[in-house]
Amino acid sequence: MKTIAYYISDYGYGHATRSTAIIRQLLKQNEEIEIIICHSFAIEFLRQSFRYERRVRFREILTDVGYVLKENSLEPDADLLNRQVASYVSSFHTKLMYEKHFMKVANVSFVISDISPLGIAGAYLLKLPSLGISNFTWFTAYEGLIGELSLEFLEKRYKQMTYQFSLACSDEPHWGIKENQSFGFYSREINDSEVQRIRKEIDPEGESYIIYFGLGMKVDIGTLSDLPIWQSPNCKFIVSSNVDVTHPNVYKIPQDETETQHYVAAADLGLTKAGWGTISEAVCAGVPLLITNRSSMKEDRHTIDYLVRHQLCDLIEWKELEGLVVTPSLIETCRRQQINRYKNEAMHIAEEINKKINS
Repeated sequence: MKTIAYYISDYGYGHATRSTAIIRQLLKQNEEIEIIICHSFAIEFLRQSFRYERRVRFREILTDVGYVLKENSLEPDADLLNRQVASYVSSFHTKLMYEKHFMKVANVSFVISDISPLGIAGAYLLKLPSLGISNFTWFTAYEGLIGELSLEFLEKRYKQMTYQFSLACSDEPHWGIKENQSFGFYSREINDSEVQRIRKEIDPEGESYIIYFGLGMKVDIGTLSDLPIWQSPNCKFIVSSNVDVTHPNVYKIPQDETETQHYVAAADLGLTKAGWGTISEAVCAGVPLLITNRSSMKEDRHTIDYLVRHQLCDLIEWKELEGLVVTPSLIETCRRQQINRYKNEAMHIAEEINKKINS
């Protein structure tokens, strides 16, 4: 039995959900591996997602900083981000010694990272193979936001990857790594009967449009509950459990629900920020997308450029949300952008990872 350490970024739930898709496929295809998930932010979500899987263990550890946002906004706070990344870098050597000890004691033979530099650096120290899988790295995400010394530190860590799997929307350098492969979108498996059950629960009469509203934080466009969008005629809205909106047309995903991909797939339109995980679930399910434009984030720009280039979304500016009402013509316009469902590449990616593990 080979032990794989799987490091998942601590920024939000997107990295956790997409890593869940890959881990499930890895375990399904390879009975000779066990996986230790290294993560903290969404650890309870991950525990529930793998509650019946005996070959998955958990190690609660802060893996990276992620983005630091301004209060009541989805825009980055560059000053605070600089301080937090500098603190992470200054304590990195100590963290690395812990990783070295953990990998030795656990007899780790392979490291996968989405996309924390910590596991990659630990594997390099012990001469273990490592694989980075993401649509971005924190090096490119932070360019223009943090100082050069911190950027150089991250660049050195990512150059220590043995293998690099670049996902759709990526605009990454190859870091001098010979083993670089590119893939498209993927998500957790979508069960059509569960999608239909959700649609029936939200819209029993089958007469409304269902909109997935994926802006789960407070944003700088006033109070979410006051937006006119909730008054859109013949529309029902799906929001995450933490969204502070109470309205007859708003359905909150149950707090203990783990298979949230089904709620994205149940929608006639996804209105969301440019988070790769939600976008990938929508694209794999053939759900049209209306993306909020957040140009100050480099990762978002790369994602949006890719989606627009491949005619996979329409865009809306933040200020436009203040007066937005969803109409049938808007939904039809977005539908014209999303013509075909993209193949879910989770199975193919796991096959390629297993080849590396077994080589």
